[in-house]
Amino acid sequence: MTDARERSAKALDEYMNALEKTYEEHVADANRRADMEVEAETEKLKREINKKLSIGQLDLKREASRRQEGLKDKLFVELKDRLANFMETREYQALLERQVKAAKEFAGEEHIIIYMDPSDADKAQRLALHHNAEIKISEYSFNGGIRAVIPDKHILIDNSFQTKLEEARHAFKFEELGGRQSG
Repeated sequence: MTDARERSAKALDEYMNALEKTYEEHVADANRRADMEVEAETEKLKREINKKLSIGQLDLKREASRRQEGLKDKLFVELKDRLANFMETREYQALLERQVKAAKEFAGEEHIIIYMDPSDADKAQRLALHHNAEIKISEYSFNGGIRAVIPDKHILIDNSFQTKLEEARHAFKFEELGGRQSG
């Protein structure tokens, strides 16, 4: 009977040890799975946060770009107004004189036709006589300045305000704080 009790106790101890070992393995496995799940969820949350941050940054960049374009539009409207005022001054007349003279010098002995903006029609005859040049009034406005053509060489000299404004607008960039150029 004692022997049976000892064997029964020993079997019970072995069974309890096996159960404890199985329980410990199960707990360790559950902890590993929980750690992996936490790690996976953490990575998933990081990706979602990064995605939302990227979307937010893109939205901010779009808004900044939209506002910069609005400011650029206002700036160039004001610049056009100032050019219109400039076109009423003696300095503008002197500029036209210099442009016609430079175009004639560039053409040398070649035939040159100088075009003026329709708003400058009142200045054309005087410039033509003063520079002995063929000056025509353009069919369409180019906002002041002159354009000249040397037909035999297929050369266009474009000193129109319209072209200068378009070039300035295209090249214009806002500078960020700190002096870095935006892009």
